[in-house]
Amino acid sequence: MDDVIPSIVQSLRRSPNVVIEAPPGAGKTTRVPPALLEFGPVLVLEPRRLAARMAARRVAEEMGEPLGETVGYQVRFETVVGPRTRLRFLTEGVLTRRLLADPDLRGVSTVVLDEFHERHLDGDLALALLFRLQRRRPEMRIVVMSATLDGEALSRYLNHCPVIRSEGRLHPVEVSYRPQSAAPLEEQVRDAVIETAPESDGHILVFLPGAAEIRRALDCCEGVARRFGLALYPLHGDLPAEEQDRAVLPCAGRKLILSTNVAESSLTIEGVSAVIDSGLARVARDSPWTGIASLDIARISKASAAQRAGRAGRTGPGRAIRLYPREDFVRRPDAEAPEIARRELSGLLLTLAAMGQDVDRLPWLEAPPEPAVRAARGLLDLLRAWPRAADLAALPVSPRLGVLLLEGGAGAAPVAAGLSLGENSGGVDVLEWTVAGLSPHARRLCDQLRRLAPDPAPLPVEQALLRAFPDRVARRRGDRELLLAGGGSAFLPAAASSLAGRPWLLAIDVEGRRERGLPLVRAASAIEPEWLLDHFPDRLTERSGVEWNRSAERVEAVSALLYGSLTIEESRSGAVDPTAAAALLATKAIESGVERFTDPASLTALLARCSFAASYADLPVPSVEDALRSACAGLRSFAELRQIDIPGLVLAQLSPVQRCLLDEIAPERLRLPGGRLARIHYEPGKPPWLASRLQDFFGMRESPRVGRGQVPVVLHLLAPNQRPVQTTTDLAGFWERLYPRLRRELGRRYPRHRWPEDPLRPEAETS
Repeated sequence: MDDVIPSIVQSLRRSPNVVIEAPPGAGKTTRVPPALLEFGPVLVLEPRRLAARMAARRVAEEMGEPLGETVGYQVRFETVVGPRTRLRFLTEGVLTRRLLADPDLRGVSTVVLDEFHERHLDGDLALALLFRLQRRRPEMRIVVMSATLDGEALSRYLNHCPVIRSEGRLHPVEVSYRPQSAAPLEEQVRDAVIETAPESDGHILVFLPGAAEIRRALDCCEGVARRFGLALYPLHGDLPAEEQDRAVLPCAGRKLILSTNVAESSLTIEGVSAVIDSGLARVARDSPWTGIASLDIARISKASAAQRAGRAGRTGPGRAIRLYPREDFVRRPDAEAPEIARRELSGLLLTLAAMGQDVDRLPWLEAPPEPAVRAARGLLDLLRAWPRAADLAALPVSPRLGVLLLEGGAGAAPVAAGLSLGENSGGVDVLEWTVAGLSPHARRLCDQLRRLAPDPAPLPVEQALLRAFPDRVARRRGDRELLLAGGGSAFLPAAASSLAGRPWLLAIDVEGRRERGLPLVRAASAIEPEWLLDHFPDRLTERSGVEWNRSAERVEAVSALLYGSLTIEESRSGAVDPTAAAALLATKAIESGVERFTDPASLTALLARCSFAASYADLPVPSVEDALRSACAGLRSFAELRQIDIPGLVLAQLSPVQRCLLDEIAPERLRLPGGRLARIHYEPGKPPWLASRLQDFFGMRESPRVGRGQVPVVLHLLAPNQRPVQTTTDLAGFWERLYPRLRRELGRRYPRHRWPEDPLRPEAETS
């Protein structure tokens, strides 16, 4: 970088802004900031605490001074500065809180945004705020340094400022890939170390996603490290400073360093000649359930993979082994999406509100998505956070957990720290979480939150949890299932014994895994329904109307007090609205089936008769559902409905003229010559038919017809024993051809009955 520093300084004399592009390890973090001191005090923003601390130490050493003199750093839990400090390395979140206290950054001449290509949310916010501040302080300089970002786009954003590039001193790196493997990641790392160690004369740097994976790999690689004479070191942000130093600082022998992506671009480890890349990193994502950030394992981009491999080529030719196939690499995105495009934004909006800034008016490099902004505003409305924006923004936790801390005081700190860092320190019931169950990092956060918490606490912790998670109210259904106020269900693990018998809960957080098809609750707390009335009366709704009593099969009046979709109180008394009762009764009757309320055979026959008639005239086919709805008027129960003549109501849908036409086309009965009225049967898919004794047809010459004379009725001619002797639609042919033979047979079998020779003579019945 030394060759371009004069150009950087010269450019800043002419322009307030400069973009610097240089690969990892080029020296931009340690060489550029000291050169800017000629303009006045400098702030350098680093994306990670470890990078800020190591960079400050390195610059101080090069100046020949102890930390805290000219050079210092400020990160969460740790500040090393003095009255003469002019070059200060700090994390992006620390700058945001400083801007809250001092919006003009008085006494600061230059702000450097290092590793901006990582596009953290705080980094984008810092750039937008600084660019806005430049309007009031045009003498303040902004320097953006990046390893891979498109410098021209940044230049256009910063009023077409100069872009200065340094190629660094990278040597060739041989990259190889490994087939997909089902072996545990730590075993894949061990095998790659065995392959690499004999060929490498420098340090071996292994990239793993997080501290848990590093711990497993440490155990797995311990024997291999001894075998090849490698000093084995972990490197991640949660380690004590002295352990981080041992991994990074020079030593006499060779090292095997197991690191997170902190060594990808934020700091340089001299002497690395081989890199083993898992292709994974822990990426900040926001839980859709809690809205709290968590670090989830994800595949890195091509740009990150290139930076990791480049770490092996700083001092000479190197080698990089990627523990995944080449085809996997080809399918990866070119770069990670900026956090502003994928993160939950309530914390961002709250910070801006505390500064008196509007998210829509800030000059963003890339504006946050409007749906995410709307969702964040809705959450802050729900939390009633706007009036307390300044207090909440000053806390190093999400708005939800800030509300928990401000309402619950120091007693809420263990829960807030555990939830903030995704740690479960005491089972499902968060009220059982203790400081002792937290990791060292979470304990430091807990201590910090206790110092910031109000004393005395306005509310007990369990009620403060409700204020922080009002949209996570749940009511137990059965032993372990929870109905959620926002709809849907979740499932309590069997281990949640302390919550047994508590009908009302907060389902604070859930896991991705499921039980009985429902998401599994991993953090919860018991509440009382009265608290909902005390704290959120505006979220309560009253509902009155009618409901169906399934066991009694009747409509009942009901009035209820609800929180979301959950019923807090319910009363089943009072007058029933007749219109609503009739509508609900009809709906339930239709669902149950009309056969429960009338003889299905007679109703089917009526509908078939109407359908038959509609084929020969412009007649409607009545609706059973309409008849049921009509029948339900003034009724409340199935018992009452069974007393109603449903077929009569079906027929009543026809006008008098239409009913006359129905009787004409499809008569219900036919008078036979013997005087008997016989029913004509109409069935779906069958011709009309009637059945009567053979003697009833004496004197009838032709078969009767319906359907305006177009359809002969099928006649079932019955013997005295009521069994058919003939089925026909041709009565004349029957008399002529079959009756003479049947007459003799019937006469023998039924001698007491008269069987005339001529069945068509009017006197046949009496002869």
